[in-house]
Amino acid sequence: MSKSLRAEIGQTKPFTSLEEEVLLGIVRTGARLEHAIVEGLKPYGVTPTQYNVLRILRGAGDRGLRCDEVRRRMLKAVPDTTRLLDRLATAGLVVRERDAVDRRAVVTRITERGLGLLGSMDAPVLSMHEELVGHMADADLRKLADLLTEARREL
Repeated sequence: MSKSLRAEIGQTKPFTSLEEEVLLGIVRTGARLEHAIVEGLKPYGVTPTQYNVLRILRGAGDRGLRCDEVRRRMLKAVPDTTRLLDRLATAGLVVRERDAVDRRAVVTRITERGLGLLGSMDAPVLSMHEELVGHMADADLRKLADLLTEARREL
């Protein structure tokens, strides 16, 4: 059996509430999982945020997406999505072009190079997911996904 959160973080006093324990557990778990994901993506030269954007743009297909739409779909808010997209464009993973209808808008599309990078990452990332949470039963994973959805409901 794994250590309790209190033991893991070296806290000797009880939590002030069950809600505190749950929120700290989510934060601690998220931080540990994020660190593992950062390390798993390092060989590909992308951050989790960049990977997320590339996946979003792959899903958008040829039509691409405007910056505000990319920002809305991201898992984690970032302060400057435009700069993030510019860095991906400099790396040749995306292209940014003025919208033909609304010249004020810029549409971002994933490039063949970006698609190739994601394609080379698909199996290793799936393996990483299985390594990180695959020890849990499918029913427990479904319940956890549902509970996390419920936790975000009021946010």
